[in-house]
Amino acid sequence: MNAGLLPGPLRRYVLDFERRITAAVMTFAAQVPAGARVLDAGAGEGAYKAYFRERKYVGLDLGIGDRKWDYAQLEVLGDLASLPFADNVFDAALNIVTLEHVKDPRQVLKELARVLKSGGRLLLVVPHEWEVHQHPHDFFRYTKYGVEELARSAGFRVVSMEPGGGYFRLLSRRLLGGAQFFPMPLNWAWLALVAAPALLLPLLDGLDKKKDFTLGYLAVLENGRK
Repeated sequence: MNAGLLPGPLRRYVLDFERRITAAVMTFAAQVPAGARVLDAGAGEGAYKAYFRERKYVGLDLGIGDRKWDYAQLEVLGDLASLPFADNVFDAALNIVTLEHVKDPRQVLKELARVLKSGGRLLLVVPHEWEVHQHPHDFFRYTKYGVEELARSAGFRVVSMEPGGGYFRLLSRRLLGGAQFFPMPLNWAWLALVAAPALLLPLLDGLDKKKDFTLGYLAVLENGRK
């Protein structure tokens, strides 16, 4: 499914997890003072740079995740497990759906805690029920308890953590994603078959109270390291 062909409101409805991520970044950015230093750890193509125009934004990535991406706009080419920065230099940081792509997530979070000032906050988004992507650089999936444990071991405290939808939104996403297994024009036939249930299923998401069936988690962590 090429979501880019859908009208804006429908695209945001279908790609709810991405909508939540964008909203979380916007909220996070609004809480970061002008002039503050912000590290986008695993920035990729710098999709979130525009939200930090009045801050000293630094986008860092290893630049190997997706061959189709253009990493030319990165401020720093570097390894998240060994950040090329001194201690206590950033006021805030982002790590958006990147922690699954590192071989040692505990070390990466420790490095982020090291370069963040005491009390600095990290916006962390991780996948839970997500397909394998960016082959072969895809290693982990995270439960909320895994996030809590990794955060604690790195010296962070969890300020907030929310699931990115529940079972019915996940099922809707999986139905629509099934189109990828069919050649043209059968993929359109598949979409025609599943469109009605896929668009109705998210309306039932409130029935999943625990949200254990979720695409991922959005968390704000605060650096408690002195």
